[in-house]
Amino acid sequence: MTYISAIFLGLIQGLAEFLPISSSGHLAFFQEVVAVLDAGEESMFFDVLLHLGTLVAVFVAYWAEIKSLILEFFAMVGVRKLPQGQKPDRLSRRMILFIILGTLPLFAVLPVKDFVEGLYSNPMFIGCAFLGTGLILFLSDRLSRGNKDVKNASILDVLLVGCGQALATVPGISRSGTTISVGLARGFSREFAVKFSFLLSIPAVLGANILSLIDAIGEGIDWSQMPMYLAGVATAMISGYLAIRLLKYISRKSSFGGFAYYCWGIGLVTLILSLVK
Repeated sequence: MTYISAIFLGLIQGLAEFLPISSSGHLAFFQEVVAVLDAGEESMFFDVLLHLGTLVAVFVAYWAEIKSLILEFFAMVGVRKLPQGQKPDRLSRRMILFIILGTLPLFAVLPVKDFVEGLYSNPMFIGCAFLGTGLILFLSDRLSRGNKDVKNASILDVLLVGCGQALATVPGISRSGTTISVGLARGFSREFAVKFSFLLSIPAVLGANILSLIDAIGEGIDWSQMPMYLAGVATAMISGYLAIRLLKYISRKSSFGGFAYYCWGIGLVTLILSLVK
């Protein structure tokens, strides 16, 4: 691995993880389709670090909300006592419940985990998945604007968003694009759909990377590559934070239509290149 490839991977991870264009699909595109990157060069440990880097970006972007949720969670489980006279934060507790419920559908993916991972080496499928992501975004832009937020969203709403997150474990299907679109379809306000999508990613990324980290340590860590790894992680953190800011702005001011056309474009390119290889 070189600094250039590490930074390039970090940039892909940071931008595509949060913009609704599928980070897994882009990594597969560059590795399997155009062969710019050698899949064998990206160690499992580096992949874990990149995902943790983008997780830091979520914490930075939503630190006030996350801090409030963490403190309220500790109060819920009895680890932290509320100051005298302070009442439980009902909305924070409701959001914690929503995040837990929205994470549950991911467990349904575990029995087919190996099958899903095998799709990363199937360029034809990746191309079709990009097209599917584009369609999801295109349709979500045509939904009427909702007004649901943490106060009035239902358990069914968040479970369906969680199912969207489970579906997005498939490479080429954008996690943020799918969860935001499902939220909009259930009547979420655009701002709440974006925020809930990013907050919902926290336990998913943490859980997946704890398991991956155990496997990565078992494979062994090449400490000589650490400076390059850190360069990639820093790039993922910065680009991820900027991507979150951009998507928050778009959710207030514009539409996701441009991302739909982008996904259709890269999907067609992926399909064409997979046929001529």
